[in-house]
Amino acid sequence: MKDLSLHLLDIAQNSITAGASKISILICADKERDLLELELTDNGIGMDEDFLKEVVDPFVTTRDSRRIGLGIPLLEASARLASGKLSITSKRFVGTTVKADFRMSHIDRLPLGDIANTLTALITARPDIVFELILKNNNESFVFNSSEVKERLGEIPITEFEVLTWICEYVNEGVKNIFGGVLDEILG
Repeated sequence: MKDLSLHLLDIAQNSITAGASKISILICADKERDLLELELTDNGIGMDEDFLKEVVDPFVTTRDSRRIGLGIPLLEASARLASGKLSITSKRFVGTTVKADFRMSHIDRLPLGDIANTLTALITARPDIVFELILKNNNESFVFNSSEVKERLGEIPITEFEVLTWICEYVNEGVKNIFGGVLDEILG
């Protein structure tokens, strides 16, 4: 993967496959601790303890279409390359949380990527799912929730081009305000 937003897209796809009706993505940049945290939480079917122990193995997957699952192992490798780690908690029929952290200043940390386009791609593909995005730094936060947007839109579909354009611009502004970067990077 070339950036962290693509990792989030891949992990969110796992949540969708697991039947999640709500997916929450948290991105937290703690400059004081030199730590970037990504966390994706869903309310999908979850994993039992045996599968959870094996989920970082690329040759273990629940998919029928292919016999390898690289999303979680690649995220774990990206975190380790940047002096970070991956942790996964899951409870069967409750949901899953995938958390990866990275040393923010590490030369091998992947750039953040285009979070806004990742989110709009997810909404476009599955407008029935509630997507929440929380961006945080040491002093402030930004929250986007697709169900709140849908409520305000009334009869207008969230997948209308103008709405998706607004969501993209709104999230890009949030990324810029919280992380100080321009779309794909966190400035220190």
